[in-house]
Amino acid sequence: MNENIVKRNELLAQKVIKGLESRNMSGYYAADRAAALRQALALIPEGSAVTMGGGMSVHEIGLVRALKEGNYNFIDRDAFADKRAAMLAAYDADVFLSSVNAMTSDGELVNIDGNANRVSAIAQGPKKVVFIVGMNKVCGDLDGAMKRARNVAAPINAQRFGLSTPCAKTGACFDCKSPDTICCQFLITRFSRHKDRIHVILVNDDLGF
Repeated sequence: MNENIVKRNELLAQKVIKGLESRNMSGYYAADRAAALRQALALIPEGSAVTMGGGMSVHEIGLVRALKEGNYNFIDRDAFADKRAAMLAAYDADVFLSSVNAMTSDGELVNIDGNANRVSAIAQGPKKVVFIVGMNKVCGDLDGAMKRARNVAAPINAQRFGLSTPCAKTGACFDCKSPDTICCQFLITRFSRHKDRIHVILVNDDLGF
């Protein structure tokens, strides 16, 4: 990565971390994917029950593989015949893993969901939530974060899941009410009432969508 981009990301990450701290959340900066993996594992005690939503970033830093190969109780929803049971198990997990669709430079997290299992677990249930966030998802303000979530993340995910939505066909949000829409619930996390519950690892890389 270009050294000027690296420096910019380092400086921006420090601003984001201060914003997170003002919102009773913890932030960390990882210089690369390997550092992000080490930081994530440092936040997850061995023996923990761990599960996740559908975040690509968690896979991209190698965290899912490390949990499956390590001394952890990884609740793999893909291994469940009953998907509802897997989703419900998340609410009693020690650690829930996710990314964000976008976030602001002062620490607000934005997530959009179709079934609501991801956003509901972020909001309440698991004892700890660990976010893996590429610096490509940091936006200047809440308006920019919402636009990114709706016009970048949502269309790509709709295409990834093979859904028949206007955004999947055009690449832009139409604020649709399609039966296939994945923009059913919007969660803005602006403050954590419970200290040490939400942890955000900012990665000096482009991760996820």
